[in-house]
Amino acid sequence: MREANPVPAPRPEFELAPAETGAIGDVARPLSAWERLANQLWLRRLAILLALCLAWQLYASWLKNPLMFPTFLDVANAWFDATLRGPLIDRTLTSIRTLVIGYACGIVLAAAFTTLAVSTQVGTDLLSTLTAMFNPLPAIALLPLALLWFGLGIPSLVFVIVHSVLWAVALNTHTGFMAVSETLRMAGQNYGLRGVPYVMKILIPAAFPSILAGLKIGWAFAWRTLIAAELVFGVSSRSGGLGWFIFENRNQLETAYVFAGLFTVIIIGLLVESVIFRTVELRTVRRWGMQR
Repeated sequence: MREANPVPAPRPEFELAPAETGAIGDVARPLSAWERLANQLWLRRLAILLALCLAWQLYASWLKNPLMFPTFLDVANAWFDATLRGPLIDRTLTSIRTLVIGYACGIVLAAAFTTLAVSTQVGTDLLSTLTAMFNPLPAIALLPLALLWFGLGIPSLVFVIVHSVLWAVALNTHTGFMAVSETLRMAGQNYGLRGVPYVMKILIPAAFPSILAGLKIGWAFAWRTLIAAELVFGVSSRSGGLGWFIFENRNQLETAYVFAGLFTVIIIGLLVESVIFRTVELRTVRRWGMQR
């Protein structure tokens, strides 16, 4: 009869000789100049931009049709001319001023909606219903109503910008709030936090990656909506913005200046993304270990 739990036979002992240090390789070594340069995000993006500009110049030179597609050098000359002697700086400042007003109003309204949504069930139902109704609605489609209600001016632009910002920011913020763990929620409730203090001290830090993503999406929607609105009905308060600058030069068949206006839109987008949002991301979610 076999034993229930047989004792295993002892295995022979053996020793491994330590490997030579040279076979392991360097645990840490100084990076080469090329590796240090390759680790710089701004330099990698600059290389991509230079490659795109070179491809643009080569294709436009081969096409030889400056009315349809001017070369990069022609656009650069037009951009410097419009910046130094033309109205490009004033038009850009007008657009940025309008954008900041609409973007700030949209963020304030989104914060109010999401605070109400996480505080009461009625607020949750209200936000979900309004988001489902108005988020798919293009902001540019509200321009006719904006012109009727507010006239030709900055209030109409601010109205459509608020619409483009509000629902994107509110939706991402509320989604981030709903993803906060129950442990953090109960910890805040045990400390007696309710309403606005509960949102500010518990939900916002925990959901900040989603909030930051919503702010980025809202900024992109606001910037595109503003340029499109200025293209549609032009000037606001007797001074047009970047969209109006593009529209004017398109009517005058100044294609290089049209590209210069589009180039300015792209530059502002890159600066906001790479400087403002990048700095906020590095000092918050990256430092907190919430993103790689």
